Amino acid sequence: MLSAIVLAAGKGKRLKTACPKPLVKIGKRPAIFYSLNKLDKHPCVDEIIVVLSALNQARISREIKGFSFKKIKAFVLGGKRRQDSVYNGLKAAGKRSDWVLIHDSARPFIDSGSITKVILAARKSGASLLAVRPKATIKLSRSSGIVAETLSRDKLWEAQTPQVFKKSTLLEAYKKYSRGDVTDDASLVEKLGRKVSIVEGSYSNIKITTAEDLLLAGLIIKGKTHAI
Repeated sequence: MLSAIVLAAGKGKRLKTACPKPLVKIGKRPAIFYSLNKLDKHPCVDEIIVVLSALNQARISREIKGFSFKKIKAFVLGGKRRQDSVYNGLKAAGKRSDWVLIHDSARPFIDSGSITKVILAARKSGASLLAVRPKATIKLSRSSGIVAETLSRDKLWEAQTPQVFKKSTLLEAYKKYSRGDVTDDASLVEKLGRKVSIVEGSYSNIKITTAEDLLLAGLIIKGKTHAI
């Protein structure tokens, strides 16, 4: 059984919008609709847990319920940090759930094929994530403003979500290593010494963080030829 945990508890301060970031409109739908729609229809996903903040819980849950998704099991409150929100989602997963998929609601353009590939990769290695190769040249600085090294792009990947894990492995990683700030669940599993498979994702699987990202999202949705 696989549980999908969709994170929607962030404040989205950098986006500077009046409504919660998950409800910002992209085309005719709120941002959170798109990823929930793909996960709800995916045959490998058995249940969905949506993690919300105390400030946006009523508004977002009411909006989501209006779309009649079939697999949403629960709405749970997040915590102060991202890892607190993920952990609350993990605790809400069903007892029969042995796999978990973590996805940021701020990434609305995940596609069904990528979901399938990242799940299959996790079932082989125990953990997997979507990622893309960086397009730009990456510089490493060990002191302020001074280049120490130009990194080879051949070995670099920009992590995305979804990320998929054996549930017991992710819980172990969180119990041991979640005291510091965590922006990527796979990094905790790496600390356990476990293998994490990389599945090449799509550059359209953007994360909406700033107003510029929202403009790009609008262009992406206009370019889609099928109904979502």
